[in-house]
Amino acid sequence: MTTEPLDRLLEAALEYEASDLHLVAGVPPAFRVNGEIILADRDALTEAEATEMTHALLNEQQLRKFEEEWELCISLLHQAAGRVRLTLYRRNGHPEMSMRFCGHQIPSREELGLPPQIDDFARRPNGLVLITGPTGAGKTTTMNYLVNLINEERRCKIVTIEDPIEFVHENRRAIIVQQEVLTDVRSFNRALIHVLRQDPDVIVVGEMRDPEAIATALTAAETGHLVLATMHSPSVAHAIERITGVFEGAAQRQVILQLANSFQGIIAQELLPAVNRTRRVLAFELIVATGAVRNLVRENQLHQLENIIQMGRKEGMVLMDNCLHDLYTNALISYDTAVSRARNPDRITRKNH
Repeated sequence: MTTEPLDRLLEAALEYEASDLHLVAGVPPAFRVNGEIILADRDALTEAEATEMTHALLNEQQLRKFEEEWELCISLLHQAAGRVRLTLYRRNGHPEMSMRFCGHQIPSREELGLPPQIDDFARRPNGLVLITGPTGAGKTTTMNYLVNLINEERRCKIVTIEDPIEFVHENRRAIIVQQEVLTDVRSFNRALIHVLRQDPDVIVVGEMRDPEAIATALTAAETGHLVLATMHSPSVAHAIERITGVFEGAAQRQVILQLANSFQGIIAQELLPAVNRTRRVLAFELIVATGAVRNLVRENQLHQLENIIQMGRKEGMVLMDNCLHDLYTNALISYDTAVSRARNPDRITRKNH
């Protein structure tokens, strides 16, 4: 990563406190700042410039893989920007890229806007903790916050499987082994099966994508390991549906029982523009695996989960719409943002009349 134009762009991204940099032919370089795209004050990138920058970033093996598969996601270490997640793709036959800045340190729970209950999840000796939400919702940041907390508090072994590694943890009380897909392991599935032989206490799965990974993660959670995993789904109920819905018949029933027995909690999160547009604010839904919750999962009565979350405030449970209303009443997000992101907008409008 030595090309001068790219170095200048990365330094500018740091000044803007951008979360992402997009290099797209035909438009100027674009920074994502507080969730919004801002174009750099310079000429549009040509296809040749975008190609040149791509080639400067990749080694021979990575370039060969990109040319074979037409897409690539890797992490790189840059002297000014620190660790960067680089996603390459093709358009009109030419390479383009987006870069996500991973940061140098993990913010505190208060800075992230996470609820106190999240710390309890990290202190569970076993079971599955799921972090879910759309792309760019801060799932990886929450996951790394939990890993960091365990690292500070427990003498244990943590093994992570990531695609790619976004934050490098130093060993504190724990031993941490971070493995990157296509650098250290061939796939999530094979790595997950092998990781159980590495004597881990905590297993971190960058993303649960398919039946094999889900089944292995649930088995690990049932057999005495704490498993932290992320998933793309918009709500707690949808996350449970995603896990069980990829199986059929007897296999589905088995997975429902495993999930009901092993999961400890789920946080579904989203990042929203703050009312002053200077930053983004975390909105979340959180469920804790009480006996009542486990029963609903076991009986596949997921439509009743909202009521259980509403009644579970004592245990730290939070419904997304209640979180949105609290953020609005505390003047952290606008009324329009709260209503537009609510699952049931009436809950927001009713409370304000």
